[in-house]
Amino acid sequence: MTNASDKDRVVIFDTTLRDGEQSPGATMTHNEKLEIAGLLDDMGVDIIEAGFPIASEGDFNAVSEIAKNSRNSRICGLARAKTGDIDRCWDAIKHAEKSRIHTFIGTSPLHRAIPNLSMDEMADVIHQTVTHARNLCDNVQWSPMDATRTEWDYLCRVIEIAIKAGASTINIPDTVGYTAPMESADLIKRLIETVPGADDVIFATHCHNDLGMATANSLAAVAGGARQIECTINGLGERAGNTALEEVVMALKVRNDIMPWSTGIDTKKIMHISRRVAAVSGFAVQFNKAIVGKNAFAHESGIHQDGMLKNAETFEIMRPADVGLSGTSLPLGKHSGRAALRDKLEQFGFEVGDNQLKDVFVRFKELADRKKEVFDDDIIALMRSGEDAENDHLQIVSMKVVCGTGGPAESTIEMEIDGKDVSATETGDGPVDATFKAIREIYPNTATLQLYQVQAVTEGTDAQATVSVRLEEDGMIATGESANTDTVVASAKAYVNALNRLIVRRGKVGEGVDAREISYKDLT
Repeated sequence: MTNASDKDRVVIFDTTLRDGEQSPGATMTHNEKLEIAGLLDDMGVDIIEAGFPIASEGDFNAVSEIAKNSRNSRICGLARAKTGDIDRCWDAIKHAEKSRIHTFIGTSPLHRAIPNLSMDEMADVIHQTVTHARNLCDNVQWSPMDATRTEWDYLCRVIEIAIKAGASTINIPDTVGYTAPMESADLIKRLIETVPGADDVIFATHCHNDLGMATANSLAAVAGGARQIECTINGLGERAGNTALEEVVMALKVRNDIMPWSTGIDTKKIMHISRRVAAVSGFAVQFNKAIVGKNAFAHESGIHQDGMLKNAETFEIMRPADVGLSGTSLPLGKHSGRAALRDKLEQFGFEVGDNQLKDVFVRFKELADRKKEVFDDDIIALMRSGEDAENDHLQIVSMKVVCGTGGPAESTIEMEIDGKDVSATETGDGPVDATFKAIREIYPNTATLQLYQVQAVTEGTDAQATVSVRLEEDGMIATGESANTDTVVASAKAYVNALNRLIVRRGKVGEGVDAREISYKDLT
C-alpha cells in the first residue's frame, strides 16, 4: 500500500547491468559488473537489476555475487514468464538482504503472436508465473512488455491479474520507444484510476529512446502517477538506449518547482560512475550528452563565456559540483571572445594590457580557425611565440614548401626586413633544411644551429607543434620558439625569432666587444 511519503519520492531502478549490457558490444566482465554494482549501491540506487540469471552461467554467478555483496540496494533479477526462469532467478538473488524477482511477458498483439497464445491463455500464464514468483520472494515486479502498443482493455485485465497474483510493482514498458510524453502521462493516470487494486502497488515506467523521448516520457509518467523510473547510466541500452539515470535525477532536482518529487541518489557521484560505465562498456559518452557529456558544462561562445565570468547562473541551470565536477569549463575556440582569453591568460600568470591583448587575440583567432579545440598548452605556446614581437626586424610574410619522394624539398620564403620585402627559393635535405637555407639566403648570417627541437604540446593530428631553435654567433646564443599546427611553419618562425634576438643582442653588445665576456643577464 502506498503512503503519503511515497507520493513525494521516486524510486530509482537501475538496469545498466541488464538492459544496458544488452547493447551490442557492451558486455562486461564479471569483475566489471561487480564494480559497477558497488558504485550503484554506494550512489543510493534503490533497486539494481543485476542481470538475467537464466541467460548464462556467467550472468547467474554475477547476479549471485552482487546479491551477496549489496549493502543498501535491493537486488533484482529478470525472468521470463517461465517457472524455470523464475527458479533460476530466485537462486541467484536469494542471498541479498533485499531481493526482487522481475518477471515479464509480451502482451501486445505482435508479441502474443510469437508464442502463439490467445488472450486467455496468456492471462493464465501471467497468473501462474506471478503466483510462483510471489511464493518464492516477497517482492515481485511484473511487466507487460510492449505495454504502450497493447490493447487498452487487455492491458487493464492482465495488470489486475498480476496484482491479484501478488505483484507489488507494475512496470509499464515503452519497449520500442514509440510513445510520446502526453500519452505516457495519460496512460499511467488512466491505469491507476481504472485497474482494481492499483492503489496498493507502485507503478513504474521503462522507456526506450528510439525517438529521443525516453527521459521526457519517464518524467511524464511520474507526473501521471508512476513512482518508479527504470533507467541506465549514460542511457545505455538496446538500440538507441534507455532513459538515462543522470537526466531524470537532475531534472527532478533542478525543476523541483514543477516536479516536486525526490530521489535518494547522491548526485555528486554521477560523473564518476558515468565515466566508469563508459570505460567498461566501451560506449563513449557523446560530447553533447546531457549532464555527463564533455560539453555539458563547457562554454565556447564569446557571449556565453563573458556571461559565465560575470555570473555562472546566466548560462548554467545547475552547478558542476552537483554531479561531481570541479568546475565549469571555458574551452577556447573560434567563437571565444577577448574576456575569456584574458581570463585564461590570467590563470596562467600572463598580465596583458589592452593593446597586447588585441595582438594576442588576433593570433589566437588565427590558431582557432585551424584547430577544432584550443588547449591550455596551445595558449601558453601562443604567448611564448609572440615574445619580443616589438623587436622583430625580420618577419615572415609568406612561405610555400614542396616535399615528397620525387626529389629534394623546395622552400620559397618571402620576408620583410625593416620594411622591405625580399624572397628566395632554396632546396634542401627535407622541408626544414630547405626553409632554413632560404632564410639564410634572404638574411645572410654566420649563426650556427646548436639545437632544433620539436614537441607536440597538444593531442591529435591537428596538434600544435612547438619548435625550439638555438643559434650561436660570435659567442652570442639566442633561442627562438614558435608554435603552429604546421611544423615547418613553426620551425621557420622559431628560426627567425632566434635571429631577431641575435640582432637585438648585437646592438646591446656594441662593436668590438667580445660577446663571450658579457653575461646572459646583461644581454636580456
